[in-house]
Amino acid sequence: MDDRILIIGAGQAGMQIAISLREEGFAGEVTIVGDEACGPYQRPPLSKAYLAGIADIQSLELRAARFYTDKAIDIVTGETIVDVRFDAPGRGDTGMATAASGRIFEFDRLAITPGSTPRRLPIEGGDLAGVLYLRSLADADALKSRWTAAENLVVIGGGFIGLEVAAAARLAGKTVTVIEVADRLMARAVSPVTSEFYRGAHERRGTRVLLEAELVRLLGDAGEVTGVELVGAGQSGGEIIPADIVLVGIGVIARGELAELLGLETINGAIVVNSYAETSDPRIVAAGDAVLLPHPLGHYGQVRLESVQNAVDQAKVAARTLMGIREVHRAVPWFWSDQGDLKLQIAGLSTGFDQIVERGSQQSEKFSVLYYRDGRLLAIDAINDPIDYMAVRRALHAGAHIPAELAADSSIALKTLIVGGEA
Repeated sequence: MDDRILIIGAGQAGMQIAISLREEGFAGEVTIVGDEACGPYQRPPLSKAYLAGIADIQSLELRAARFYTDKAIDIVTGETIVDVRFDAPGRGDTGMATAASGRIFEFDRLAITPGSTPRRLPIEGGDLAGVLYLRSLADADALKSRWTAAENLVVIGGGFIGLEVAAAARLAGKTVTVIEVADRLMARAVSPVTSEFYRGAHERRGTRVLLEAELVRLLGDAGEVTGVELVGAGQSGGEIIPADIVLVGIGVIARGELAELLGLETINGAIVVNSYAETSDPRIVAAGDAVLLPHPLGHYGQVRLESVQNAVDQAKVAARTLMGIREVHRAVPWFWSDQGDLKLQIAGLSTGFDQIVERGSQQSEKFSVLYYRDGRLLAIDAINDPIDYMAVRRALHAGAHIPAELAADSSIALKTLIVGGEA
């Protein structure tokens, strides 16, 4: 007997669960509830094409409205779920979710895809107008509204989002400063080799990069941000950096409130799931940025992956679990970051590497860094090098290997070095 599936969270993962349910033949009711004013949309272009005015909201939509109508998927926007109960009194085995507006959604099976929220800057002046974050469409619109008039942009945080916005600002002719408290850029994602290349590349394009900087406060006038005060930044000493916009990109926090309300196992707010996308309550599946899952390549440990690819792949597994189909989540993680004319593509997870192999030329701004542990290929950072990127991604997908002792010779096509694995 077909029943009702409720998906709480209208991002990439939530939408993919709904689509996959229909593709697997589920004929019951499917409802997606999201707290934003619009339906599911792409987030990566917010810091690139949308900010530059190349893309609009229509081009960001993951699917046109007619698609959801044709697939009988009910999209409910602007509703924040504040309470969820199974076996509610007087409702038999039916679950019930209540929104802040008082609207009630009944369900028989439940998926949660709450996503994440930007980590806030906990210093004086953090609440000034012009101190912005970039996660949602509303965030992007707030940034765009100040973009044209702004002359000085300060980015706090040297991760993907911050560097993408910094690159866009330099192309727009703005004075740009990137402030990072760590000793290198993108430290959570790439090796020191890649970090140092990007520091130099951004500086060559006119962006000032300050590492190991200590913020004192944000300065303002009439409620508007005017500058950033530092204790020190490398050899620079303390100073005040003018700012019309301060873009904060210091990471994101898993939105685990709903999971905690349901009594699910969480670690630092992230929802713990198994390889079938099941939470600690097998009646509930979860997917997306807020989820802590077993390593998707079968290695030891758990990981939290903030990527479109993971949201889609994990959502497909979650949908099959809801359908009673047991399929383990296995996928090669991949990521990308477009920073002006520098395209970084990552395949695999480099955590725990003990060896790197560099191919190509940093001077030409086309090169790759391959990561190994105990001689086993783990991952690649490819900068403007899609061919090497695809070779490593293909090898990891097949469980194959590329010998480190041969990989450094960039005159040899990397795809010809792939050995073993499944065809």
